[in-house]
Amino acid sequence: MAAERSTADILDAAVHVREAARSATTGATGVDRVLAALSGVMAYDHASLARWDPLRRCHATLAGTYPDDATAYIETRLHHDPVFSVLRGPDRGGLWLKDVPRRLLAASPGFQEVLSPLGIEDGVAQCLFAADGRYVGMLNVSTRAPVRTTDPARAVVTLLTEALSAAVDPRACPPPEEDATAPDPARGARRPGGLSPRELQVLAELTAGRTNREIAERLYITPRTVGTHIEHILAKLDLPNRAAAAARAAAWGIEPS
Repeated sequence: MAAERSTADILDAAVHVREAARSATTGATGVDRVLAALSGVMAYDHASLARWDPLRRCHATLAGTYPDDATAYIETRLHHDPVFSVLRGPDRGGLWLKDVPRRLLAASPGFQEVLSPLGIEDGVAQCLFAADGRYVGMLNVSTRAPVRTTDPARAVVTLLTEALSAAVDPRACPPPEEDATAPDPARGARRPGGLSPRELQVLAELTAGRTNREIAERLYITPRTVGTHIEHILAKLDLPNRAAAAARAAAWGIEPS
């Protein structure tokens, strides 16, 4: 059995989360470092940080460890879940699973179809807001082990909200990767197909016929993340499969670096 963490341990871990969030905000490191640091605050089985896309009206996962079906739910259906209307409020703080009324859980597809089959017993969903009030994304953390009501991690997660919000807010401080190719409102310039820089990298790798694992090794991300990027590419370009995506990339003259 793992040793119980002291309040001092949790607070020390929170400092590392803030440091990782600041680093992600400047683009020095990825958001996955934030989730890794967060595991020191609260031991979890699954977690994700997602950014809200106000134009497409969906979430985009920046880093996460949920299975593919759970990730898809967070991105495309969670904001329609009855629980979401309860937890989305700048003044509410995180909504812990054990605090959700049973009648609401019974009506929640997210709990009935996604969390319950995973054996999730507790966790927190935290909506993230920028200083100007914009909804910018959310944190989801799930564990198969119940969290003690008095666990200081509950308060610490709320205290970390500002740092987490900055890490997912595209306006906070766009990473260098984003700066070079971001749309310019004055000129109306856009990336090919509206794809993100990372999606363009993955698309380029498809032209070489590489597998998800091979692409992951070249781009230093996980095969699951590659799969998620490919799903987004196909959806944005309205294409049926990766072969069609590779053909589109070739027509655009996009090649692996």
